Amino acid sequence: MSEVKMLASSPMLLLLLSLLMASFFDTTAGQIGVCFGQMGDNLPKPPEVVAMFKKYNITRMRMYGNNTEALEALRGSNIEFILDVPNPYLKRFADSPAEAKAWVQDYVQKYNGDVIFKYISVGNEVKPGEQGDVLFQAMQNIEKAISEAGLRNIKVSTTTYMGAFTETYPPSNGRFNATYLNFLQPVIRFLAEKQSPLLVNIYTYFGYIDNSTNITLDFALFKPSKDEFKDENNQLDYKNLFDANLDSVYAALEKSGGGSLEVVVSESGWPTEKGEGASEGNAGTYINNLIQHVKKGSPRRPDKAIETYIFAMFDENLKPNEDPFERYFGLFNATTRDPKYSVTFN
Repeated sequence: MSEVKMLASSPMLLLLLSLLMASFFDTTAGQIGVCFGQMGDNLPKPPEVVAMFKKYNITRMRMYGNNTEALEALRGSNIEFILDVPNPYLKRFADSPAEAKAWVQDYVQKYNGDVIFKYISVGNEVKPGEQGDVLFQAMQNIEKAISEAGLRNIKVSTTTYMGAFTETYPPSNGRFNATYLNFLQPVIRFLAEKQSPLLVNIYTYFGYIDNSTNITLDFALFKPSKDEFKDENNQLDYKNLFDANLDSVYAALEKSGGGSLEVVVSESGWPTEKGEGASEGNAGTYINNLIQHVKKGSPRRPDKAIETYIFAMFDENLKPNEDPFERYFGLFNATTRDPKYSVTFN
């Protein structure tokens, strides 16, 4: 008994025990975020949305644009938060460090301490052209404003998507499309220097509907499938489309000087209607399998949880309607506030 007491009081043993406990409670592995899109005229008010995040143990949120009512509601919530700089602001912030600074003061610095800002995403799915040309400068000016405000714990990044990549099969062949790399190359260097992750929207749904003759529904839903394959370049096995997409991003980064970067999956989801394979059943299968899968890492980065944000909290009936399914990615019914299907978040 005395030996047990002596060991329990040993500083080294206490350190070992604390490390062991930390391994059992990997907060990254146990936390999934959800995107709060606001392109709807029937959505709950932000305070009610924040209350729903707490009720369902959703510990991270991504929001598109500076909604002050939502920022106020997030005060003291302990919800980690990604705030987007909307694409139309990029040129203004690239041209004027003062405007970038004012935005940071009004929507970040004012709330910091009460709101847990994790990342500022400067732009979402920025494409080649005018916005691509100004992205890097806008990021630099936002990062400078964040740094000057003493908010060095907040990482500045941008969000891209699978359309920026090419030759993604097999994953080891993945690289950036040249037109995207032209403006993303300095961004990659910036992220590596600042030790910030790259945010990437990954939807296996789009991969499935764009190539349903070659990609089975099961492969996109994390279910056993005849599409499972081995990447002959590195002998890694791929059992689902999500891993194949993610690892093609890592391969592209490694080819572009960004091998040290982590990838945050900033959007992923599945629609419940108005599209091929869109149903509540398939959406529930995808989301629940995704939540469990991202705890494990990918074949190229095994045993490292993948920080992931589900799109989206609600259907958005004001989204552009070129593809009707775009409006139906919601996890919850905006009117009743009930889940569309059963999900265990964390």
